[in-house]
Amino acid sequence: MKFRSEFEIQKIEQSISHQHKLMLVGSCFTENIGEKLSKHKFSVYENPNGILFNPVRVSEAIINVIENKIYTKDDLFNYNEAWHSWQHHSRFSSLSADDALDKINSTTNEAHQFLKQADYILITLGSAWIYTLTDKAINAQVGTVAANNHKAPSDWFEKKLLRVHQTILVLATMLDRLGAFNPNIKIIFTISPVRHLREGAINNNRSKAVLIQAVYDLCERLKQLYYFPAYELVIDDLRDYRFFAEDLVHPNYYATQYVWEKFVDACMNDDTKKLMQEIADINTAFNHKPFNPTSNQHQKFLETYYTKVKLLQEQNTNIDFNNELSYFANNK
Repeated sequence: MKFRSEFEIQKIEQSISHQHKLMLVGSCFTENIGEKLSKHKFSVYENPNGILFNPVRVSEAIINVIENKIYTKDDLFNYNEAWHSWQHHSRFSSLSADDALDKINSTTNEAHQFLKQADYILITLGSAWIYTLTDKAINAQVGTVAANNHKAPSDWFEKKLLRVHQTILVLATMLDRLGAFNPNIKIIFTISPVRHLREGAINNNRSKAVLIQAVYDLCERLKQLYYFPAYELVIDDLRDYRFFAEDLVHPNYYATQYVWEKFVDACMNDDTKKLMQEIADINTAFNHKPFNPTSNQHQKFLETYYTKVKLLQEQNTNIDFNNELSYFANNK
């Protein structure tokens, strides 16, 4: 008997390796995958504007990175004794405008330099619902789409659902700019499996439907785009509340791990997978807490892994193993 409906995932045309640079932009699910890529020593840059959910804010964030936009105090607003940006997640907020601008502009510049050389960009869209600013919002152009509500009053916002054609236009405009800026970059789209139940179950499904249709339409038109079915893996393959956290909104560890394994299988070749296994083994050793650090057994353990990491570093000069080498050498 079968209790799950597994499906075949089309493999990416050009597989990802440790020689590649990857930028990730979008929802919190993006950061889950980014964390796993970073742990496996890939060169990754995550969310230069912080976590973003809707296609408008994701697209504008990428365009502003391309333009290396310099933000000024006019782009900020003061609320609840802190300075915020309507274009950024609250992690960029600060008690002083100068500090907020320093974080925003330094990150934008870093992202600009990284994106110029990036081989892949992974874009994860979470919701087609947008919250536009009303005339009650502080220092905002009416109709601007907010990246984060910064715990502001509800009457500062008007909720709207993007239509498919609007979503396609927004994303296509960004893709045109991205292709002109970095002609060699390859784009991976995913739809976040995180359920946006704040909008209600029906409206969450309406939103996901808009995103899926828009992205599929673009992937059919543009060969350099690849769609990885993270949403479908959780909703249609796993399809069980056992794979969600207690809030019944976010996929839990097991679901995220399952999606990660499918991503690796679809986007990495055998050599990269082998190297990832070796790195995972080193990570486990690096995080090991010995019962007796001075024992002969532990000293032999450190020596073994120092030799292993040193050889791996010599074979992969583009990967930084300095922390691991220092740990295994200095604790002997």
